[in-house]
Amino acid sequence: MKVKATLKQIAKELNVSVSTVSKALNDSPEISEQTKIKIKEYAKLKNYKPNVIGLNLKNRKTKTIGVIIPNILNSFFAKVFSGIEKVAEQKGYNVITCISNESLAKEISALEILSNGTIDGFILSVSEEAQTLQDYSHFTDIINDGTPIVMFDRIADGVECDKVIVDDYNSALNATQRLIDLGCKNIALFSSVDNLSVGKLRTDGYLKALADNAIAINPTIVLRTDSEEDLKNAIAKIPQDQSIDAIFALEEIDTVAALKFGLKNGYKIPEELSIIGFADGILASRRLTPSVTTVSQHAPEIGERAAQLLIDRLESKEEELPYKTIVINTILKERESTRS
Repeated sequence: MKVKATLKQIAKELNVSVSTVSKALNDSPEISEQTKIKIKEYAKLKNYKPNVIGLNLKNRKTKTIGVIIPNILNSFFAKVFSGIEKVAEQKGYNVITCISNESLAKEISALEILSNGTIDGFILSVSEEAQTLQDYSHFTDIINDGTPIVMFDRIADGVECDKVIVDDYNSALNATQRLIDLGCKNIALFSSVDNLSVGKLRTDGYLKALADNAIAINPTIVLRTDSEEDLKNAIAKIPQDQSIDAIFALEEIDTVAALKFGLKNGYKIPEELSIIGFADGILASRRLTPSVTTVSQHAPEIGERAAQLLIDRLESKEEELPYKTIVINTILKERESTRS
């Protein structure tokens, strides 16, 4: 039994773009007759079978964007979504949202269901399981089939698509440097996201700040875990004789854990213990007492820029529009958990 060829394989063999192959197979007037004949004959030779229903649906724009987020309980993703929805509404697009719940299978299912003519393109943040397994083939399959993707925050470096990120590395470096400038010397790291790309980048920034200031790494207070529960267990094992004077927390739940640790162990905050958290969520920044100094990622702006990138690509008349990576700068919002 012959294996059916894909658009990408045909394009590679004939040294043309995927878009050119797709247009040739659909008798587009933009492609010369000679090229059409060449591509059609090769496609027939390689047993290529187009999905006629899918092609017809894709040729008819739905003016709908699919958004896939890993965790609806994370306020960061909710804020990003608000930015996506704002731009989509301004441009006359509808939005369909799916939650992957950090599951690779659910992420794949959402892509497959919505890409069958339901939406024109995707905006998404990669699930935890996909990043842990480094499995991104489902993204490239969708892109090669003609449906564009814009990734934000958690991205897959090996996938060629538009991306919107924050500078996690330098943001963490600057936040840690701020703690050092305040006089802190024994700075703990609380991370429940060490299995994610953003967690690794933030940790690297923290470690670089320590190295730049000739501060030795204290492994007993560098807590690199993959979940909230694992972090809780690691915190419980911190020796009582550790004179921690600051904590850099890499996620909102890590920030809450840092504040609980300080209060439980009788630290005066911020006089004896300063805390900086990553992600400017409502819980960490304003609903806790004392309020926590945070690295603000400008989540709504991330959503706005991602939506604009996708819509620009959907409405572009250029056959090969270069992919872009937009980097959003963060700011440090100082509150009651750091010294003046």
